Amino acid sequence: MKGDLFSSRHMVQPASAPGMTVQNAKCIRYVVNGEMHARQGAMIAYRGGLQFERKGQGMGGMLKRAVTGEGLPLMAVRGQGEAWFAHEAQNCFIVQVDPGDEFTVNGRNVLCFDSTLSYRIATVKGAGITGGGLFNSVFTGHGLLGLVCEGDPLVLPVSPQYPVYVDTDAIVGWTAGLSTTLHRSQSLGSMLRGGSGEAVQLVLQGEGYVIVRPSEATSAKAQQH
Repeated sequence: MKGDLFSSRHMVQPASAPGMTVQNAKCIRYVVNGEMHARQGAMIAYRGGLQFERKGQGMGGMLKRAVTGEGLPLMAVRGQGEAWFAHEAQNCFIVQVDPGDEFTVNGRNVLCFDSTLSYRIATVKGAGITGGGLFNSVFTGHGLLGLVCEGDPLVLPVSPQYPVYVDTDAIVGWTAGLSTTLHRSQSLGSMLRGGSGEAVQLVLQGEGYVIVRPSEATSAKAQQH
C-alpha cells in the first residue's frame, strides 16, 4: 500500500523506551510494564498482554464523586504491552510531576498517568463556581501525567505583582504556590441589564503558573467530558 496515509507522519514506529510519550498532537502512547491508570474509555488501540479493569475509588471516593461530580472515572491497565489513549481528538500534553510538586487540574482534562502518582479531590477556595469546577483533582508524587485540552493551552505565569484572572469554564489547572479567590467583575447594573457573560472569575495569586484553554465549556458539555 502506498499514499500519504502510510507515510512516516502517520506510521507508528517501534517504542524506544517504556512509559508515556506523545504519539501525535491528538494521542498519547504508553508502553506498559506493570501498571498505569487512564480515564475510562480513553483507550483507542493496544497490543501485547494488557488487561483493563475499572479502578474503584473506595467509599470515600464514591461519595466525593456523587457530591462533587469530580471523581475521576478511572481504569487500571496492567501487564506488558503498549496502548494508545485519546479523547475526542483533543490536543494531548504531558506534565512531569516531581517529588514536592503539586499540580491541580480539572478532571475533564485528565487522560492518563503513571501509577506512581496519587491524587485527591480538593475544594477550590470560594463558593459558586459551576462549570469550571468547584472541586479539582490534586496530583502529587513522582511521574508523568497526560492531559487533554480543546485547542492549544495558554500557560500564564503568575507573580505576586501580577495575579491572573481566569474564566472558571476555561481553566485547566495550576501549580503549587497559588491561592484562589473569586472576583466579580460585573456590576449589579450590568447584571440587571442582561449581563456581559463574564460575571465571575477565579483569581490566582502567588508564584506559579496557571493553564487555560481557548474555549469555555458549558456545564452540560463539561459533564459529558
